[in-house]
Parts: sequence; structure tokens; C-alpha cells
Amino acid sequence: MTPGTLPALVDAAALASAVDPSALLATGGAADGLQTAARVLAEGIGKGAVYFTIAVGLTLVFGLMGVLNFAHGAIAMVGAYLGGLVLVLLVGANTGTVATILVFFVALALVFAVTTAAGSAMEVTLIRPIYDRTPTYQILLTFGVSLIIEEVARIVLTLRGIQPNPQWQAPMGTAPDVLLGRTELLGIGVRRLYLFEVAIGALVAVAVWAFLTKTLYGLYIRAGSEDTEMVQALGIDVRQAFTVVFGVGTGLAAVGGVLLMWDPIWGPSVLLSIDVLLYAFVVVIIGGLGSFTGTLVAAGIVGIADSVTTWLFTTGIVAFPGLSEVTIFLLLVVMLIIRPQGLYGVEEVGGH
Repeated sequence: MTPGTLPALVDAAALASAVDPSALLATGGAADGLQTAARVLAEGIGKGAVYFTIAVGLTLVFGLMGVLNFAHGAIAMVGAYLGGLVLVLLVGANTGTVATILVFFVALALVFAVTTAAGSAMEVTLIRPIYDRTPTYQILLTFGVSLIIEEVARIVLTLRGIQPNPQWQAPMGTAPDVLLGRTELLGIGVRRLYLFEVAIGALVAVAVWAFLTKTLYGLYIRAGSEDTEMVQALGIDVRQAFTVVFGVGTGLAAVGGVLLMWDPIWGPSVLLSIDVLLYAFVVVIIGGLGSFTGTLVAAGIVGIADSVTTWLFTTGIVAFPGLSEVTIFLLLVVMLIIRPQGLYGVEEVGGH
């Protein structure tokens, strides 16, 4: 996966010519092949955890409200920069590993709180007045908000001397050494950063599951995603639930951005906005718009597909650099053809 680029359109002949059969034969014997497959699978799960984290907020918002938030990627980008700012201010050369990781979690909590409040305010002031209009208004509004956030970010970063560098290197350099390199896990060398991302993704999944199943607002979300009019008829203030859900969804997008801050493939950059938005949409569409379970499963599928195709390119088996993007978006196209509602989706979700 190469952030900042859209998948190129290639014909079958060009892709076939990029395959090097000799490289495939040179990858080792059966034992090495099994070990490689296990490593690629483990790293795919790590990438899937990242994709789940950046997509689950979009799923929550659409599940109850039926709103496609095109500012989701921009919020994730802001989260990456805000989290990076906290790390740069609080982590120095003499800061220990444990302290650095604690600062990371402090940054995660602060960014979630700030962006959740901002998202709730955005829902009240901008989204709520256009609920009674067609979805086109919501798409145009959130897309416009995304463009404003991106341009403001560019101006601020340019004034601070950070732009035009693609990534802000300072927060990426605060990653502790313990997360760099690989570690042996059941005989498989797995990148420690992926293990860390899996842990964070699991925490997010458990937190969202608990929110949906153990809280009153979670009950509203699950009931409202099935029949909003029935929930209103029972005297429940659905609009208040909308505000809470939109705020939480925005906060989760920013948490995904903080998680990407230390990832050398992503890193804090303005380009992160469009990358996160594209991959989040792929995951939620494949999984089924508004489905938590679908998002979890689809994130794993997309992560493993990304890991396999990245391995094919880095080993020289396939000499086409855009293979990962093409494969992921082909999965999206196939899903839209054979099952438009996604793996766990229903014909209609959400509404207001």
C-alpha cells in the first residue's frame, strides 16, 4: 500500500508481464513457504487492525444516522498531527520507553476528547439543519468541511515550516526502539509495530463493542439502525443520540490518525486525509454499511490482501508497484457486483 496515490488502471497484459515466475520459484522450500505465509498473515492482521480503527467511526455514524461523512479522513489527519504535537512536546531524547508509550496513550485520550467534542459541535451546527434534505447535501457539506480542514492544515504547516515535506518526521522519530524491528512469535518474525497496532485495534474493538452492547446510547444505535421511527415513537430523543454518535465517530477517526502517526508507511501528512477516507470506505462497503461485525471482518480481509500483494511486490514476484491498491479496489468492485449491501449489510440502514 502506497499512501498518497490512487490505484492506477492497468490492463491484464501489463500486469501479467510484471510477474516474474523465477522469483516465485526462488522463495524457498515448503517449510520456508509456510513460515513466510504465516508472517504475511500476521502482518496482514496488523494492517487489518489499522483499517478497522480508521473505519469503525464511519460505520457507527452511517449505522444510526445514514450520513456518509466525507470529512472522516480529514479528521484522522488532524488526529495524527495533534497526537504528533503532544509526542513532540512531551517526549525528549532521554524519555524512556515506558514513559513514551504512556505519553502516546495520553495523546490518544486527549485527541479523542477534543475531536469528539468538535464532532458533536459539527453535528449540531452543520449536519442537523440539513437532515430533512437529500443525502447529496450531506455529502457536499462534509466534503466541503474536509477541503477546509485540509487547506487550513496546509497553511498552518507551511507557516511552521513543516510543509512541503510529505510527512512530519519529528513525531515519527519519537517511536520507542521497542516498537522497531521484528520479534519472534511462535517462530515467526513479526514487526513489533504491527503487534502494537493489533493491541490498539483490539482495545478499540472491545471499547466499541461495549459501547454498543452495554450502554443506553448503544441500545439507541442498534435500535435506531433498524427502525428510527419506532425509536422516536417510544419517546427517545434520537437527535441527541445522533450528536453523541457523530461525536464518537469523529473521535474514533482521530484515534485512527494517532495510531498511524508512528507507522512509517503512513505518518502525519495532509495526504493522509484522502488515503484514510478511501480505505475506510472500502472497508465499510465490503463489510456492509453500518455493520460493526462487517467492518471487523472486512478490515481483516483488506489487511491480509494488502499484506499478500505487498509481499509479492517486495520479493520481486510481481514488478507492478500498484498491485496492492488495484487488488483492494478490485475486491470492492467484486463485492458491489455480487453483494451490493456488503458481507453483513442490510438493504437499508439508519435514517433520520
